[in-house]
Amino acid sequence: MQTRSMYTRDVNGKGILSGRTRAMGKAIKKEMSRNYQLYLIILLPVVYIIVFHYIPMYGVQIAFKNFRATDGIWGSPWVGFEHFRKFLSTHQFGRILRNTITISVYSLVAGFPIPIILALALNNVEKIMFKKTVQMVTYAPYFISTVVMVGMIIQFLSPQFGIVNRIIELFGFEPILFMAEPRYFSSIYVWSGIWQGAGWGSIIYLAALSGIDPTLHEAAIIDGATKLQRTIYIDVPGIMPTAVILLILNAGQIMNVGFEKVILMQNSLNLQASEVIATYVYKVGLASQIPRYSYGAAIGLFNAVINLFLMLVVNRIAKRLTETSLW
Repeated sequence: MQTRSMYTRDVNGKGILSGRTRAMGKAIKKEMSRNYQLYLIILLPVVYIIVFHYIPMYGVQIAFKNFRATDGIWGSPWVGFEHFRKFLSTHQFGRILRNTITISVYSLVAGFPIPIILALALNNVEKIMFKKTVQMVTYAPYFISTVVMVGMIIQFLSPQFGIVNRIIELFGFEPILFMAEPRYFSSIYVWSGIWQGAGWGSIIYLAALSGIDPTLHEAAIIDGATKLQRTIYIDVPGIMPTAVILLILNAGQIMNVGFEKVILMQNSLNLQASEVIATYVYKVGLASQIPRYSYGAAIGLFNAVINLFLMLVVNRIAKRLTETSLW
């Protein structure tokens, strides 16, 4: 009877499954004890992600409530999608969404190819000293703080003392109030960001280029390929998977225009072009006389959902066209 009972459990899969589970658990413990140093290294990033990215999701529910600090999150009454409807129906919604998308798409279209071009150019430089000098010069702006960067922009574009307007006056034209004209805001924001981040962004492409098999270039040289042909037919395909992954990640950040830089460059004269979702959330959710936390949380959640949707769409398109994707 005992033998038959054990046979029955094995047929049902319970005994076999239990044995496999125990074996798997022992294997995992053995693996962790053997490579415990690696698990200790990864422990801090995992804890950071859990504490600052997953636990705060508990507070997302205030976007669907009329949050009152005295009642707490659980005690505040539910209002459903009222805050979302209010944001979508406000007269500022179209302008804020247009400004956010314009600046983000402009940054992506203008800024995404430049680190690739810079990396390809540096990869073909033969003089080591010149290459290192260019790398140092292009990397340096990345370490300038946002406050200092905006201060430099304001000084350079000043109508009285700015070097840009001095050059304009040399050609016989009147100084331009760059920071007071809404039509210049997006270009100033985007191109100053490209200048600051292009060198740093090229690092990952240089790393990808260093992983290309040098025998491919040697074979191409023997066949008589020029430097430009080797760049087009060897280097560009070699970094294309990296470029696609970064494009997908950037697409998932389209709605996230840098808050600090925008709020520092913003003034009452260029507000028509500089008000984006991030600054609007700050003003209505925190900086107003009566902070509307739930309203600001609803707008932030709307922003995050749009980003997620865009990343999923771009990931699907990239997977079909290039067979490279995040998942």
